[in-house]
Amino acid sequence: MSDKKMSSSRRHHLKSVILSIAATWIEQEKRELAVAKQNYLAEVCAKPSFGGNQTALMETCRKLNALIEKTDEERYDLSVKVAKGDKEIEELKFKVIDLAGVKKPTLRKVRMSADAMLKALLGSKHTVNLELRANLKQVKKEVKEEPAEAVGDWRKNIEDKADRKKMFESS
Repeated sequence: MSDKKMSSSRRHHLKSVILSIAATWIEQEKRELAVAKQNYLAEVCAKPSFGGNQTALMETCRKLNALIEKTDEERYDLSVKVAKGDKEIEELKFKVIDLAGVKKPTLRKVRMSADAMLKALLGSKHTVNLELRANLKQVKKEVKEEPAEAVGDWRKNIEDKADRKKMFESS
């Protein structure tokens, strides 16, 4: 076995040869199937005899037409039954879905702006651009001015209260 690789032209040539051989085999198989079909039909189906008078031929035609009509009626009846069955199957599928219930997905927390929430609630047609912060009443922090006496040292306040307590206890 040689270590050389086959050239691409050689490879394409071999592929085309293989494909042409396969195509001839397929054609031969088709011809054999056609001949086998002809032989089978010759064995199973007898050739019609056209001998006889016109009334006999007309009678056979009437019989054939009656058989054709009968099979058409049966085919129509069966197609109606199939359509009813398909409709029942669809209804039962819907009932199964209704009884089983739809599995609700787990809800996730989503951060949305107020504008996005309003758009989701009102729909995309209503574009509401509200600045909620601007509409809120602004509360100004009022600075309480405490008297200067109360602002003193907290320790002094506690000592004063302790002195008052002693006064009430001693009396």
